[in-house]
Amino acid sequence: MNIYKILTKWMGWTPDSGAAPERVCVILGVPHTSILDFFIAYLYYRGTGHIAHIMVKKEFFFWPIKGLLRKLGCIPVDRSNGAAVIRSVIAEAEKTEGEFHICIAPEGTRKPVKKWKMGYHAIAKALDCPVYLGYFDWGTKHVSIGEKFPLTDDARADTDAIQKKYEEMGLVGRHPENYRTH
Repeated sequence: MNIYKILTKWMGWTPDSGAAPERVCVILGVPHTSILDFFIAYLYYRGTGHIAHIMVKKEFFFWPIKGLLRKLGCIPVDRSNGAAVIRSVIAEAEKTEGEFHICIAPEGTRKPVKKWKMGYHAIAKALDCPVYLGYFDWGTKHVSIGEKFPLTDDARADTDAIQKKYEEMGLVGRHPENYRTH
């Protein structure tokens, strides 16, 4: 058992699955209501022997923490331009020779929102890779990459269907008041 699995278990979390089998994939991270979601997801995924990349605003990439962020799987992005964010992630995936699993919070923030962002859809379509409905449920302390969701060419309809699936799961965020599926 590796240190990441030990820490995940010690914190009371139960993994419901292993890592995604594909070389490239998008894993949604829901509900995203706390910075602690990153740590839970990081420990879980590292416990599977893999690393999931995340987007971090470029302003955090300065010496001396830039190298550490890269080692943790963070990708610098300019959040002021949605198209630039998508292009940055696609470019990062294309230059990565090995595995590239990107974890994205479709809510786009840790505050409650009605309509989720659809950048994950554009990324998955551009990379021709699957999307998984990942979750970290603070109510049950279960974490997983979730089920694979088949995308269509209609990003809004897919996102609405995904939100409905998450609503049916009854997940609880670290800060429940900041999570909304509809």
